[in-house]
Amino acid sequence: MSALLNIILPVFLTIGAGYVATRTRVLNQSVIDGLMLYTQSVAFPILLFNAVSQFDVGAAFHAPLLVSFYAAAFACFFIGLAGARALGRDMQDSVVIGFCCLFSNSMMLGVPVTERAFGISALDPNFAIIAIHAPVCYTIGIVAMEIVRAREARTGGGAGLVPLKLAQRIVLQIARNPLVIGLALGFVANLTGLVMPVPLADALEMIARSALPCALFAIGGVLVQYKLEGDWRLIGMICLVTLAIHPALTWTLGRWTGLGIGDFRSAVLTAACAPGVNTYVFANLYDRGKRSAASSLLISTSACLLTMWFWLSLLP
Repeated sequence: MSALLNIILPVFLTIGAGYVATRTRVLNQSVIDGLMLYTQSVAFPILLFNAVSQFDVGAAFHAPLLVSFYAAAFACFFIGLAGARALGRDMQDSVVIGFCCLFSNSMMLGVPVTERAFGISALDPNFAIIAIHAPVCYTIGIVAMEIVRAREARTGGGAGLVPLKLAQRIVLQIARNPLVIGLALGFVANLTGLVMPVPLADALEMIARSALPCALFAIGGVLVQYKLEGDWRLIGMICLVTLAIHPALTWTLGRWTGLGIGDFRSAVLTAACAPGVNTYVFANLYDRGKRSAASSLLISTSACLLTMWFWLSLLP
């Protein structure tokens, strides 16, 4: 137990330090916003670039890993959507709730926990999952929301779904994501065999090393902005789906597909993460379900300390 706490506690103490520093106004919110922007737009893209440019693409990307994680994630999206409908929310709100159940904090929580538990050499499966995480999840969320909005507009006498506009919206949302840009450049470097000058490579490595601690600290500061409000039944359901059902389904599928130990660990731990900040970004994009998205983000990130410990204790 002490070993597990030594893995988990530093991650959440760093988040807590960011929360306390922001709550007590040692740092103001603009500093935290700047730190979060730095991690999401600079440090993490460089971390992903370095990782993807160096790993064996053929070995990292294989069907059992991606099927185990994403089939479970898709199931959770529909569980969240159906659960929200059963609790009386309209379809647009339900899509947002489904997105909250779909989008794990794979980078800012999954990577540091996996690294502390199993070492930096264990992260290739994490990066394989992350490589398509934002494109896949945003595509599902945007397509579902635009279909719902088109149906509602058609019912009200408006225009229906325009496939070209939908495709443009998805491409723009994904293409301007700095993480996607970092990944794309990493694949280019990997496939072309690009060798960077040593000073440039060292500089990129220094920036990449700052990504995880800065991001964890920034998450704590960002959580100060969110208030505990909204439908508590929805919030509880999101926490249950993301922290219990998603990793349980991933575990089951990983065993069924015969995942190796390293891939299995990364898939389960990534699935066990709380929803990412992108869930609130998506809710804000459509101005629906924002209170439930924000509150579930706050509560699930806090509860993740215990649930991550539980899943780590079960892993081989």
